[in-house]
Amino acid sequence: MIVSLSLRELQRIKRWQVAHRHDHPLEYHLWDTALTLWVVGAIGVLPLTWMVGWWAAPLCAAAFWCPTAYVNCRAKAHAHRWLRCDWLPPTR
Repeated sequence: MIVSLSLRELQRIKRWQVAHRHDHPLEYHLWDTALTLWVVGAIGVLPLTWMVGWWAAPLCAAAFWCPTAYVNCRAKAHAHRWLRCDWLPPTR
């Protein structure tokens, strides 16, 4: 199971999503949402905690780990043969 994603892995998955966006539109939009949440979590932690309060920090941390959680869930579903995930490397 994946512990964290490198930028290279994020880029590889994004390239696959863009190349297959017409075949898998829901997966494409889910991945874009996960990346958007990642950016919000990474950049928004300081302004949100300053403007809203410290209770927003856990939300930003959860948003930051959203792409990793998405890939982990998809890898688990792929391993159990619940769905097929073509963008995972063959070792997973």
